[in-house]
Amino acid sequence: MIPRRMIAFAAPGALALALCLPTAADAQPRGAQAPARGALAVPATQRPVTFAVQAPTPGGVLVLPLAAEGDLARRGASLGEAERAAVARALTSAKFTYADGKSLTLRGLGAWDLIQVVGLGEQADAKAYQAAGAGAGRALRDEAGAITVLAEGLPAAAVAELAIGLGLGEYRSDFHQAKARGRGATGPITMVSEAAPSAEALFRPRGQALVTGMAWARDVSNEPANILYPESFVARARASLAGVPGVSVEVLDVPAMERLGMGAILGVGRGSERPPRMLIMRYRGAGAPAAPVVLVGKGITFDTGGISIKPSANMGNMKMDMSGAASVTGAFMALAKAGAPVNVVAIAALAENMPDGRAIRPADVLTAMNGKTIEIVSTDAEGRLVLADALSWVDANLQPSAVVDVATLTGAVRQALGDKYAGLFSRHDALAQQLTAAGEAVGEPLWRLPLHPSYGTDISSTIADLRNGGGEGAGAGTGAHFIGEFISRDTPWAHLDIAAVAYGGATDTDPAGSRGFSVRLLERFVRDVQP
Repeated sequence: MIPRRMIAFAAPGALALALCLPTAADAQPRGAQAPARGALAVPATQRPVTFAVQAPTPGGVLVLPLAAEGDLARRGASLGEAERAAVARALTSAKFTYADGKSLTLRGLGAWDLIQVVGLGEQADAKAYQAAGAGAGRALRDEAGAITVLAEGLPAAAVAELAIGLGLGEYRSDFHQAKARGRGATGPITMVSEAAPSAEALFRPRGQALVTGMAWARDVSNEPANILYPESFVARARASLAGVPGVSVEVLDVPAMERLGMGAILGVGRGSERPPRMLIMRYRGAGAPAAPVVLVGKGITFDTGGISIKPSANMGNMKMDMSGAASVTGAFMALAKAGAPVNVVAIAALAENMPDGRAIRPADVLTAMNGKTIEIVSTDAEGRLVLADALSWVDANLQPSAVVDVATLTGAVRQALGDKYAGLFSRHDALAQQLTAAGEAVGEPLWRLPLHPSYGTDISSTIADLRNGGGEGAGAGTGAHFIGEFISRDTPWAHLDIAAVAYGGATDTDPAGSRGFSVRLLERFVRDVQP
């Protein structure tokens, strides 16, 4: 992509200069080496999805989603009698249990190159159908041929969820490998069901947009920091949102943030040659309420820890310290591209935390946009600093119905909850309940943790209004309490600490790397939110 300047329009009265794709001077900092040829490539285009009431001509890959032994007779009615009998024998021989998450791969049966049986479980719900589709998508990601999914007898909503899952499961994180550049196009997915028209109406545009938003969030989270940094994050978001009706994009650059007094995010970015950015995206669909739901994401594109430098072991994972910003942007894209009837603002607070001679030090004092002063205890507690200015901006410029911030904030949340739950903190019970329900519905669970008044004492300072860290103990809680000091107590606000669930090793449904955690949760929450 050749960098170029464009003009964008900011909201009325905005103080920021709305920048666009960076110029060549912006794109490469002093002394930086340009990315290798092809380094900006993204994963191959996703398989096109079609819906049909009759199965196409046999060939390629067949997917059979089954909840019980009796499903084969109906769902496999389009198979030849010999093929159906062979599948039944294979299921019996393998002692297939039909439980959700179970799968069986069969090759060389009839005209099909491969038959993939996936279990649905006895009481499948939306997330179970989506998980079954994701498992099949991941298992079949190296199959180049067409994929046919026999979903007869399933409700239209289930068929749509299977299609979404297949799209999520086929995602690949190996797009910088040499073999990826030569990977050819893959065949389409055909969802076969008597409810095909209704299923397609559910899948398009919402499901399709959700798959796109998830892939975008994963892509940018998986990119190394020499390719993905504040300016290039902004450029990619602009490119993906170009031409989407109802969307406006505003970008606060360093001079704009200086005028606004955003000393916290500017302090974090001071040690890097990659200047920070505050990306503000607005979308209002037809019939949406006047008060927006605001999503704010921590976007540390690489975190060395700054002067409080991290150990070298596993520091490379800190390229994903912008996963909160990636997720709120991906959820925003999913809503906007689907034309959802919502009013949503997404803010990505973007900076790189590096330890050069201009970097902030422990014991320095920064002043956030709302005038509160912050004593720096650790430069490695930087995510809460960029969120402080982002939430201060929200407080000063918007009248939201709810605010949710998302961040890979603390290692302490993993010690508290393990790697199955994200931490949820809120002063507002109704908001916490709605977020928990959304997470349960999509399979991205949250566990609510306390915001005890004592956390305020833990981060009190003798020289400033507060410190960016506390003593030993509830690290996730003191981090959440700090962030909450920068949003009005009258505003429904919640903080999601996703540090334990944002990325990890490969599973049956996910490749190694980014999980895109909270994209689906936030998309569901914004659609369903009640004031």
